[in-house]
Amino acid sequence: MTTDEDTTAGTPAAPPTGATGAPGDRGDTGGPRALAWRRRRASAARFWRQYRTHRSGVVGLAALLSFALAALTAPLLVGSDVDAVTDAPGSPLERPSAAFPFGTDRFGRDLLGLVVWGARVSLLVGLLAAVLSVAIGTLIGVTAGHFGGWYATVAMRVTDWFLVMPTLVLAIALATVMSRSLVTVVVAIGVTTWPTTARLVRAQTLAVETRPYIERARALGGGHRHVMARHVLPNVMPLVLAQTTLIISAAILAEATLAFLGLGDPTVVSWGGLLQDAREAGAVSAGHWWYLVPPGIAIAVVALAFTLCGRAVESVLNPRLGVPR
Repeated sequence: MTTDEDTTAGTPAAPPTGATGAPGDRGDTGGPRALAWRRRRASAARFWRQYRTHRSGVVGLAALLSFALAALTAPLLVGSDVDAVTDAPGSPLERPSAAFPFGTDRFGRDLLGLVVWGARVSLLVGLLAAVLSVAIGTLIGVTAGHFGGWYATVAMRVTDWFLVMPTLVLAIALATVMSRSLVTVVVAIGVTTWPTTARLVRAQTLAVETRPYIERARALGGGHRHVMARHVLPNVMPLVLAQTTLIISAAILAEATLAFLGLGDPTVVSWGGLLQDAREAGAVSAGHWWYLVPPGIAIAVVALAFTLCGRAVESVLNPRLGVPR
């Protein structure tokens, strides 16, 4: 009597659905790496479907993309010599016209070109300072929440000290004692704005540490690095992402403030530097409004756009917040 097992003997098994057929192929749909990438793509698609329901977040994202595109294509849009003083194309302090839509500065340079080029520095400094700030805050928050004890006590007391100290005063002090460069501005902003992130991340880490899978990971021999890197950090990353988008706007405003006070890099064009030039030229008292309005509006719009994006991201990652759409 022939069994089903006998009839199938010697017949090669059919490959799984979607397999490429190549042995050991990492890109087949049945591999763990491909499965992980499918889950990431599905998560990203789900995030975008929820994000685009927030009209304010979409408006903010569109504004940021417009500024980023203008900054990246600045040499094509306005040329690469807009900051040249000796060969300025116009007369000093010309009003807006067809030739100069934003007018000219005190040297006769086209303000439209200066604003476009200033987007590069302001956005770059804001992004780098926010990344530095969030990195410091995340490191301190995760380690303090995981280890606890005397280390958490010391870390939180240092965090509290930074919280009660005026951030702008600390940034001005650092920018004063260090050389005037973009690196100085990034460091001055980054090392003074991390305490809020540290406290939020520590609170989230303490909540994650109480979950059962953390105990199972430790029971199976997982060390501190494994628990923090594979279990704690992925669960606090949504909070870190939302906090990053919110800090970028504050970093851009801080960069503009430092440049306005004359503590930025004088060799580069930034929105805060343009405001500082306008102040030195007496634009406020002389009524040269076109010298102040374009960089001021650019700073306000970018800061508002990052805030709108941050609120939308925070609402998607934590729907319980009930952020208005």
